Amino acid sequence: MSRLEFFFDFGSPYSYLAHSQLAGLGVEVSLRPMAVLKVMEAVGNQPTTLQSAAKGRYARADLVRWARRYGVPLNPARARANDGQACARAVMAAGRIGKAREAAAALFHTFWGAGDPLGSVPEILAVLDAAGLDAAALESLIDSPEVIAELEANTREAAERGVFGAPTIFVGDDMYFGNDRLDFVRERLTVETAA
Repeated sequence: MSRLEFFFDFGSPYSYLAHSQLAGLGVEVSLRPMAVLKVMEAVGNQPTTLQSAAKGRYARADLVRWARRYGVPLNPARARANDGQACARAVMAAGRIGKAREAAAALFHTFWGAGDPLGSVPEILAVLDAAGLDAAALESLIDSPEVIAELEANTREAAERGVFGAPTIFVGDDMYFGNDRLDFVRERLTVETAA
């Protein structure tokens, strides 16, 4: 079976949009949470949608278009108050009990789809518990030194591999940036499957 790596940050609405389409690709997905602002700093990139009011307005309209196209809810009301890095660590912690995929789906939906609060570890654990994950087992892992180190390692690796924003998908050594590159990802996976 083909495999892809999905480098993402919960603070990126385009990561949410791309994530909503991954199951339909029919491949094994390796979830690679990262701290995108640290990646951008390491490679000399700037978060222009935050720095340019005109681009920010455009992005808000663009997100609505993509959400409609993908048939997913979009409610960014609480996004800036949410703790994306704690959500990333929760996915990594859930990976240690074989539930990273379920954790990512529940947290992305809550973060960008439902617009519910994820600003603290207890709020994150409540969402994971409602999704059927063992919140008690995850509580001690989310802020563990091992999980923190893994997130830092993913962030360093992303920068070293040329990532400059989120989401970024790798199929082998081929890199694709943004949810709007999923057609190219599909083409690449088709070529790999045919080989």
